[in-house]
Amino acid sequence: MSILTSNKLLSTRPILFFSVILFLKSVLAWFVIFPDNASWTTLFKEIPFVLIVYSLIEFFASKRKFLYYTIANLLMTSILFAVIMYYKYYGVIVTYAALEQVNQVTAVKNSVFSLMDPYFLFIYTDVVIMLILLFIKSGSGGGNGGGSIRNQAIRWKQSFKRKENARYMAAILIVSFAICLFNILPNRASMNEIVKAEQMGILNYEAYTIFANKEVEYIDSEEITQERIHAVKKVEPPLQPALQGVAQGKNLIIIQMESMQSFLIDLAVEGVEITPNMNKLVKENSYFKHFYQQVGQGNTSDAEFVVNTSLYIPPRGAATQRYAGKELPSMPKMLKAQGYDTATFHTNVVEFWNRGELYKAVGFDRYYDAAFFGEEDVVFFGASDATLYEKTAQELSRMAANDKPFYAHVLSMTAHHPYTMPEDKRFIELPERFHDTLVGDYLIAQHYADQQLGIFIDDLKARGIWDDSLIIVYGDHLGLPIYSLDSDEKELMEDMYGREYTYTDMINIPLVIVNPGSDMGPAVYDHLGGQVDILPTVANLLGVSLEHQLYFGQDLFNQQAYNILPQRYYLPSGSFLSSQELFMSGSGFEDGTHYPLTGDGHSNQQTTEDEYERALELLRLSDSYASQLPNWKTEE
Repeated sequence: MSILTSNKLLSTRPILFFSVILFLKSVLAWFVIFPDNASWTTLFKEIPFVLIVYSLIEFFASKRKFLYYTIANLLMTSILFAVIMYYKYYGVIVTYAALEQVNQVTAVKNSVFSLMDPYFLFIYTDVVIMLILLFIKSGSGGGNGGGSIRNQAIRWKQSFKRKENARYMAAILIVSFAICLFNILPNRASMNEIVKAEQMGILNYEAYTIFANKEVEYIDSEEITQERIHAVKKVEPPLQPALQGVAQGKNLIIIQMESMQSFLIDLAVEGVEITPNMNKLVKENSYFKHFYQQVGQGNTSDAEFVVNTSLYIPPRGAATQRYAGKELPSMPKMLKAQGYDTATFHTNVVEFWNRGELYKAVGFDRYYDAAFFGEEDVVFFGASDATLYEKTAQELSRMAANDKPFYAHVLSMTAHHPYTMPEDKRFIELPERFHDTLVGDYLIAQHYADQQLGIFIDDLKARGIWDDSLIIVYGDHLGLPIYSLDSDEKELMEDMYGREYTYTDMINIPLVIVNPGSDMGPAVYDHLGGQVDILPTVANLLGVSLEHQLYFGQDLFNQQAYNILPQRYYLPSGSFLSSQELFMSGSGFEDGTHYPLTGDGHSNQQTTEDEYERALELLRLSDSYASQLPNWKTEE
């Protein structure tokens, strides 16, 4: 007997048949996202939503019910598949808001596909079969076997025409709706989006995010002052800052390294040094070992935003899309007021992540993108780091020939996820256990990026630019997400760390500050810092006043005793770093997780609920300030 008719009750009751299918798919999604909590509770949290959809079909579809069931199945399957893949890439639960980034996801399709386990595609198996059945019609057919299968399929589709008892469907609809509300309403206040999705159920959570999108109440911009920010952060700027103006009049070159994490510093794998040029910079200059990313959905472009504005990323979406139309106070504007020429260099097209609008908003004089760097030696999205640094050095020479200093923001890109470097750029051989792993590919890509950075440094020195410049080198964002690693790759990371690879390690990026010819000297700083702190630190070193500019960071050379860094997106809402540890929220503060910044990853709780509330207040202040800034665009 055909598989379609082997269970008469199941096969002739489409609401049961398709509900069982969606339940199995939901279990798959839960095993990927909530591996410790995938159980029969999944049935209680996911199936009521499914039953609401299917009971509505039974109520309102008198014809073509098979088509409507197939469409509904396809849509809910696609939601679950998108949730799985987005989580594997970003570590967050995707929502409808991510539709704004569809074009960006298409651009990073190689990264997305690299994270796909083949069994994920089985989630669409039944959809393919149903689509085939949609086009099977009675009449012609080959042999008896083929005709028999066709006839069975036709009879099965015809069983969908059966009208279910309206009372039963009404009861199912009401009970299912009640259960969905029971799953959703008590969990609305959960701070952690992943916890919230687990408590509500994935499909319920997706519906909730659509209907619960309410207007944000902003703090009046006149109430947002630098004094208030300092008070919330509990820091006090010194009256006579150390190192003030030690780089006054120098050029500023900020180099943003793609996906570079701090564990690469001084890392050697069986005698092979991964980043020798960064290691040399660290040993000879000022290195901040507890420096952390503060980016969101915009990744690299968010790092550009945070570094150049000392504001936090928006609560949703990329900063380049939320804030690019605003008159943003920024480092380029701050330095232009001091007579600087400003430019930014990136080999990708300027339209990617809406960078062109961002550069206007922050006030760069010029940008150099794919149109300038060309299509020679392309890797991933644009020309290689070798081309980036060679052509940038030539342009910096022209800028240096003018009678005024310059600010150049240089963004590397070749060491981009999924790190599958061309053979001619794989300059190290790693042990066999690293072959065909994300970790191994990452180390090879970062070695290439480091090699090209060293060549760029030598070129700047030969051109006489290096000694006349203040140079900042930092990582833009994480490279090896915990949730993207399989068990073998996690073991490799544990071998390199000597302990479990944690979220604290994941978002830890390097920061090196170089001021040639000064008496700053080599030093390793242990205190906490983040990307939001770069602008005020640079301002102090260049001797530029921030009296008329609002900023959320702090000077890393002077305010060392305490810092607080709110986090978004890659960590759940409500997460933050304090001087002692990383806090990751749960439903709120009480059930959050604490990760110490030093040691073996285990210690007594250091962060407090007061810090938790102050971190949220800082984000609210930044959101309110940025959102109420005037637009630079004028109506035609």
